[in-house]
Amino acid sequence: MQARSSAGKQKERTFIETARRAQIVDAAIDVLAEHGYPNTSFAKIAERAGLSSTGMISYHFDGKDDLIREVIAEIVRVNTEFVVAKLDPEQGYTARLRTYFAANLALLDEYPTHQQALAGVIANARLDELQTFGLIDHHLDVTRSQEKWIREAQRAGAFRDFNPVIMVMAIQGAREAAITRARVDPDFDTAACARELADLFDRATRTHS
Repeated sequence: MQARSSAGKQKERTFIETARRAQIVDAAIDVLAEHGYPNTSFAKIAERAGLSSTGMISYHFDGKDDLIREVIAEIVRVNTEFVVAKLDPEQGYTARLRTYFAANLALLDEYPTHQQALAGVIANARLDELQTFGLIDHHLDVTRSQEKWIREAQRAGAFRDFNPVIMVMAIQGAREAAITRARVDPDFDTAACARELADLFDRATRTHS
């Protein structure tokens, strides 16, 4: 057996092995979104993936932590590519802030299962598990990048003087609250929410009231 572990210690995977891993990851995302992190098991994932036994999962992944780490990496990759593709570096700071909310809320429509799965892991995993899954490092990287961007906007005179750390906390909190609301409210309008949040943070950051 040469396909196990995402740690890169084994030989390069074949096309079939790569496809099978992707199939298992996709099934795990569905199970996480439907059943929640505490109730996600290899048995449920194997059933969702149409596998005859959990042995196929164990062949490709060194336990649940290894699989969830791969799941998180895939969700982060999809989210990042989706949002970055919509952010125009030539936009002004205010316009870019509005696009940020539009793109992040659009994720709820384009990839609702991914967002529910990710939110479930964040809400229920232990701190050491979050570290193992790479979520803490990812969160810190995103937070630092957003704080740096806000400071640049302040130096450019586009944003008023405020604490970037607190503003980023508010922005991230609003995004997570929207994800939570979308999970329980079938009538939740993501586009309208994005506009309202953009207006709210536009007023909170602008140099003139």
